Amino acid sequence: MNPHPPARLRRLLGAGLRPEDVPSPGPGQVSVWDYPRPPELVPEPRRLRVVFAGRVIADTREGLRLCETASPPTYYFPPQAIAAEVLQPSRHRSLCEWKGQARYYDVNAGGACAPNAAWTYPAARGPYEALAGWIAFMPGQMEACRVGEEQARPQPGRFYGGWITDDLTGPFKGEPGTLHW
Repeated sequence: MNPHPPARLRRLLGAGLRPEDVPSPGPGQVSVWDYPRPPELVPEPRRLRVVFAGRVIADTREGLRLCETASPPTYYFPPQAIAAEVLQPSRHRSLCEWKGQARYYDVNAGGACAPNAAWTYPAARGPYEALAGWIAFMPGQMEACRVGEEQARPQPGRFYGGWITDDLTGPFKGEPGTLHW
């Protein structure tokens, strides 16, 4: 159950404020409520890996992390860090108010298929142009998504692609009752 009134959260998000009753982060942690809106794109110095069907399909030390208020980060891989044969274009599309239109891929390996499990912004716009052509993965559809040596947990909900690690605190967008955030 979400203890935060929807109208109040919408006002706080729009004003870039953190709700008073959101827990403070502990030592070595960051609250996703302290992330900016619009989102911020930053280099990710830790190694990022994605495993699907028993195979490492993406591996980089040159990833990008997108941080947005109330969401765990989404990690983007440069195209050369991905086993290209595992990505098959999908018909699915979505639109981000900040980055533009996303195109999706089905991920195929070892006889397994995860539909619409990866996406890219081929013509990312504004301050997100560096993302153009980079690929993100839905951690809930992969066998493992690692940040450093830690296995990330998927952001709640079926729409979002954030990776939750132990250094983050929420509540996270995507939990029950949060789709209107």
